[in-house]
Amino acid sequence: MSTDTLPAPTALSAQGRRIFRLYSLYRLLIGVALVVLISSELDDSLLDLARPELFRNASWFYLILNTLIAALVPRPRSMVQVFSLAVVDVLLLSCLFFAAGGTPSGIANLMVVSVAISNILLRGRIGLLVAAVAAIGLIYLTFYLSISHPQASSQFVQAGGFGALCFAAALFIQGLSRRLQLSETLAEQRAADVANLEALNAQILERMRTGILVLDPGNQILLANNGAQTLLGKENLKGRALESQCRELLASLQHWLANPTLRPQSLQAFANGPTLQPSFVHLQRGSQLNTLVFLEDISQIAQQAQQLKLASLGRLTAGIAHEIRNPLGAISHAAQLLQESEELQGPDRRLAQIIQDHSRRMNLVIENVLQLSRRRQSEPQLLDLKYWLTRFASEFRSSSGPNQTLHLSTLGSTLQTRMDPHQLTQVLTNLVENGLRYSAQKNAQGQVWLKLFRDAESDLPILEVEDDGEGVPPEQVHNIFEPFFTTESKGTGLGLYISRELCESNQARLDYKPREQGGSCFRITFAHPRKLS
Repeated sequence: MSTDTLPAPTALSAQGRRIFRLYSLYRLLIGVALVVLISSELDDSLLDLARPELFRNASWFYLILNTLIAALVPRPRSMVQVFSLAVVDVLLLSCLFFAAGGTPSGIANLMVVSVAISNILLRGRIGLLVAAVAAIGLIYLTFYLSISHPQASSQFVQAGGFGALCFAAALFIQGLSRRLQLSETLAEQRAADVANLEALNAQILERMRTGILVLDPGNQILLANNGAQTLLGKENLKGRALESQCRELLASLQHWLANPTLRPQSLQAFANGPTLQPSFVHLQRGSQLNTLVFLEDISQIAQQAQQLKLASLGRLTAGIAHEIRNPLGAISHAAQLLQESEELQGPDRRLAQIIQDHSRRMNLVIENVLQLSRRRQSEPQLLDLKYWLTRFASEFRSSSGPNQTLHLSTLGSTLQTRMDPHQLTQVLTNLVENGLRYSAQKNAQGQVWLKLFRDAESDLPILEVEDDGEGVPPEQVHNIFEPFFTTESKGTGLGLYISRELCESNQARLDYKPREQGGSCFRITFAHPRKLS
């Protein structure tokens, strides 16, 4: 941008208003000095007055007029007002110049200063017009004085010099003002760009799923984005001690400080929370060494590892199943034929029945393993859990037995998540059937309660499947999700294992907790609806 392309201002800026106030104060001081001069009667001894009476009247008028201008026009609204005031000031000073006897009085210097100050506020030709009025006034009044006072004829060179000085001051001040305005404009643009960039960075930081914390040397949290607050399950982390918010993260930080080459261990900030992988970087801010903490949710990575594990298991079990099912089928068929033989005695017939029962059980195990290995990848969909559970409960009740009861309660408004509906049906069917079976073993009526609500701490949808059966013994709680672990003689031990695998593949979590009233409670903590895409 060149200085010639700067537009002429139509209104004063804040800086222009400050300069105008200084200009008004300058004129008031000149007026006060002139009035003090004539009041002390020193004007006759210091000046060679050509019109003493006119000088005294003009001095009083100059003071009174500038006082009124300062009081009535503290902030001019347009450049026309500034131009008018500058021309009036130049004309009054020209009158004083004439009455004081021309260039020896020194009034011409005040006119040059007035022209220079007015050109700080004015631009282009309008500023030069003020200089032209001042130059014309100086030269014309000097000529008029030379008619009545012949000694004034020697002042033409000085008057012309002051006139040229008015133009020089106007041009110099305007050029300097243009440069200053250009610098100010560029500075404002740079400041606006920096502010926009800072706002953009702040917006990106807040929208990042990666959690970011900045810690001071005392492990006080200086900054925490929304991602960090969500992953840690906390709010308003800024200004708080890390120890009081997440001790596991503080321990990981201390291990890293002791040996920065070691990779920090993954952690869980709260119960049923996501698995986090922290990383730390030193952040130098002046003389203070802060710590920058990144928190990555590795649930999706764990999901991908789970898919690879299942794929490997599928290839292994497919080969094993192919090798086992054929001889198992032959054994089962032979046992059936043997059982149909009329020559078989009672004890032998019982042994044949045992062979056939265990063959069916082995075949069921193989079917479950094949189901696990052949399971397709999850295809999450946005589900309204309240509507989906109502439909599931209705369909399940229509096919359940007369001694089976399924209760459903939902709290809150719309609860949404992203999950494969077919896999959720498989998980819930398995949990409900298990609950009804264990409930019927203890009670005449098998009952299961489905409770859907939103967790107040993590703000995630939660579904609890409760029954009033015997419950799981405390020593077996840690084993119930292991493959092939079962407490029943006819069970395969794969139902809960498959259910947890299906939940984890959809970034949900399946946990067990004892029921206060007796029985079991399996809790599904669903992912946030924006967690998967």
